[in-house]
Amino acid sequence: MIQILRLRRYFFQSVKNKSINIIRCIWLNPCLRKLHQPNHVYSLDLIKKYSTDGSFDVSLDSPEIQKYLENLRHEYELLVSQTQTDKNINKRILYLKPIMDLFQERSNLYGNLTILDELTPANSQDDELISLAKEEKNMYNEKIKTLNLELLDVLVPVEPLDECTEIILEISAGVGGQEAMLFARELFDMYCSYIVNKAWVMQIAEQVLSDLGGLRHASLFVSGSQVYQHLKHEAGVHRVQRIPSTEKSGRVHTSTVTVATLPQPTMLSLIFEVILKDKDLRIETKRSSGAGGQHVNTTDSAVRIVHLPTGIVVESQVDRSQIKNREFALQRLKTKIYQHQLDKQMAETQAKRKMQVGSSLRSEKIRTYNYNQDRITDHRIGNTVHNLKSFFLGEEGLDTLIRQLLIVERRARLLQAITSIDTSNGT
Repeated sequence: MIQILRLRRYFFQSVKNKSINIIRCIWLNPCLRKLHQPNHVYSLDLIKKYSTDGSFDVSLDSPEIQKYLENLRHEYELLVSQTQTDKNINKRILYLKPIMDLFQERSNLYGNLTILDELTPANSQDDELISLAKEEKNMYNEKIKTLNLELLDVLVPVEPLDECTEIILEISAGVGGQEAMLFARELFDMYCSYIVNKAWVMQIAEQVLSDLGGLRHASLFVSGSQVYQHLKHEAGVHRVQRIPSTEKSGRVHTSTVTVATLPQPTMLSLIFEVILKDKDLRIETKRSSGAGGQHVNTTDSAVRIVHLPTGIVVESQVDRSQIKNREFALQRLKTKIYQHQLDKQMAETQAKRKMQVGSSLRSEKIRTYNYNQDRITDHRIGNTVHNLKSFFLGEEGLDTLIRQLLIVERRARLLQAITSIDTSNGT
């Protein structure tokens, strides 16, 4: 007990002399400790997020990330040392501050470990002291692990569109005729199930069915937390390989379906504001086709809108009301114009930077569904899973693959940020 009291007294003196904020780490009753509380509760996804193979280890101990952190620290110190009125600079400071806070806290914890080593020399005979020191070291090491995960998480540059909570999801049959339409219907049902499982809100804006019950084209308004972030990597060409039910010779056919994920320009934080002028629009009405009873075939309820400057065309005939169809069509048109402007800017400024896994080109084959082998292969990450029946339920199988894509994207985004700093420094 005397030893512990002496150690406590020496501890406070060391803290005072070394100006290290370590008072909360002394050997007190656990209920009196003010332990570090992480800002987020992390699952195994975050732990696995930075464990993928690559050109270098994605950890805070890697030379590349250490250099990246030092660059950020110098940038932060330079910015805060000056009086700034520029909005973008202040925004940059706000982005860097939590990184620097975590970085400083991590440095303090390593300082605590150094002091513990000084207070417990290797030749110490005090078993109780050694045991207490070991307990404290374990506590600090666990806190450092948590801080490392938090720091790696905030180091990943923010993608503004990931905050988008409203999208239009479009599914269109591609090559393959009726078989492509049948597969499009299966994908449509899968995404609807996924949306329901995520507790998001959806509304069908357009749905054009084939004679065999397939789907020619469908548009969904989807809203919910992180909806764009989770569905953005579904955009592209989905390929199916199977024997169609109408095939008599047993040959395997290959068909395709295209999926588009379009963020709606409804958030003020987004880059563009889409304004539709009457002189730029050609609005046409016609009688709806397909199911819906006698009413849709006798009234001009379907709406077709052409945006003259871009040539973008949208149609809506999902509702019996022409007014409602006009609203749906205008919203889809705004979204498509926004996506057109966004793609144009990205093409000009990024020179095909792969911030997403693969490119955002709609013509890229992203996934293959092989029915004979009961497998799904995502070509962007080379990942293959089995059990098509379970996957098309839109539950854990699809969600796991989407999360894997997000993990790889976040890692790629961090590596791109590090590479960009090296390039700007001429290294």
